Amino acid sequence: MFQVVTDEVEFPDGQVASRDYLRHVGSVAVVPLAGDGPEAEVVLVRQYRHPVGGQLWELPAGLVDGVGESLPEVAARELAEETDLVAGRLDRLLDLHLSPGCSDERIRIFLARDLRPASATHRREFEEATMTVARFRLTDAVKMIFEGEITNAAAVAGLLAADRARSAG
Repeated sequence: MFQVVTDEVEFPDGQVASRDYLRHVGSVAVVPLAGDGPEAEVVLVRQYRHPVGGQLWELPAGLVDGVGESLPEVAARELAEETDLVAGRLDRLLDLHLSPGCSDERIRIFLARDLRPASATHRREFEEATMTVARFRLTDAVKMIFEGEITNAAAVAGLLAADRARSAG
């Protein structure tokens, strides 16, 4: 998933300093959006995250770790694996550097529309086995951001971008 590397960085004044950071394989996330207007719903997953010591509401997401998979293919796979849904339409929403002070990880967030059940349910293992999958009105999910109930950076950015995209038509 990542490796810790150290680079020697030369600054404009000629000084050199070591910088440690995580070199990451990259990731994708998906905002699954069902419906339009004020009744539009998003599908979120609640997953245990050990570094923060608790459960977080997040977008379906995963690593770009499959050989030869394009980013849309990774997004479609993660959507199916985590929510048992497939999208009729998958559009690029935005790209983010999640923590550029310590990692080169870049995440692409997709907007998934025209959702339907996957033809087969997926067997969830490890942390995925305990995930909760739930639907929320998009307007309620945005409120959850500002109430501190959704703190995952990709989820915050993706939900706000989806809300803007929905409002723009």
